[in-house]
Amino acid sequence: MNQTETATVTTILFRFTGEDRPGLTASLSDHLAHFGCRVLDVNQAVIHRSLLLGLMVSVPDEVAPDTVIDALRQRASELELKCKHTPIADAAYDVWIGEEGKSRFILTLLSRAVTAEQFAAVSRLVADQGLNIDVITRLSGRPKRITDGGPTRACVEFSLRGDPINPDLLKARLLELSTRLDLDLAWQRDDAFRRIRRVVALDMDSTLLQAEVIDEIAKEAGVGDQVAAVTEAAMRGEIDFDESLRQRVAALAGLPETVLPMIAARLELTEGAETLLSNLKRFGYRTAILSGGFTYFAEHLRARLDIDHVHANELEIVDGKLTGRVVGEIVNAKRKAALLEQLASDMGIDCEQTIAIGDGANDLPMLSRAGLGIAFHAKPIVRESARHQVSTLGLDAVLYMLGVRDRDLV
Repeated sequence: MNQTETATVTTILFRFTGEDRPGLTASLSDHLAHFGCRVLDVNQAVIHRSLLLGLMVSVPDEVAPDTVIDALRQRASELELKCKHTPIADAAYDVWIGEEGKSRFILTLLSRAVTAEQFAAVSRLVADQGLNIDVITRLSGRPKRITDGGPTRACVEFSLRGDPINPDLLKARLLELSTRLDLDLAWQRDDAFRRIRRVVALDMDSTLLQAEVIDEIAKEAGVGDQVAAVTEAAMRGEIDFDESLRQRVAALAGLPETVLPMIAARLELTEGAETLLSNLKRFGYRTAILSGGFTYFAEHLRARLDIDHVHANELEIVDGKLTGRVVGEIVNAKRKAALLEQLASDMGIDCEQTIAIGDGANDLPMLSRAGLGIAFHAKPIVRESARHQVSTLGLDAVLYMLGVRDRDLV
């Protein structure tokens, strides 16, 4: 073995702070290179032109550690930076290495504007569960001092290390904080699957669209209140979906099919739908509508949003009028989950690589089967059962849960 292979090393953690400008990191690392140091870990962040740089380095034993320290402190002073250093004992370094295998999680905080109260509550929750915060990153754009009156959004992502002390209590506290402080909190394991999602399946009514389409059709048929009551009961899980669909569609018998394009034209997309779908397409995701609604409207959205797959219920039309029946197998809760699995199988991917988004009780099996299942502005029974939720922002908030930053969006 040569001298480099057998030499012992001294480990030092340097921390630099000051006003950021180009060339600082290069200048400091040039000095380390002069002494033959090895960079073991590095972390740099800039907040409003303020630099925070950490460098953990090993110093070869033929070099006196004080020589490196003095040189770095001198160079930092010339660069108008503050420099602190901490020697790392071998035992402490070995403990740090041993922590590398610990579980990693991502906690995403979503809100219209992140308040100090929200940030403090989430930070306290993390501490109470015995978790370490490795990195905190703002994914949303820089907030304007004065807003234009339109909807705002903010997102902060916590990268965490360790295992929660009480996972059940953690889930309950996440839901409680979301309700009390008007924010959303998404808890995900930070593993390979999180970074290689490939399919996004969305419910249509009250998810992609702001309305329940069958209620809009019922208004045209003069049975709006009757059908809306059944819809609400079905979404709350109080009535079997198949039976509720048959009851509601039966009430539409005799309605001319000419009203369908009129209804489609007035339907409004949910906030953030176009941003979500256009960027998913740009990032290479396959997208699908899996809906207990109707194919006529799902196909309308397919053309508008460039969606890849559509599965919904087909209204039977004879002699230009709705018969009050649907054609073929009903797309219900069980069918949605099966279709999601089929999409994954057809693409040759694991179901952990899928994302599902919906609001009603008939979406729960699909949400639970997906790698990332998101209850979107959902009914209470769905919010309590789903692993993830978005209730304060639009559909484009889902992009934050994938780790996408505002600056990456079109």
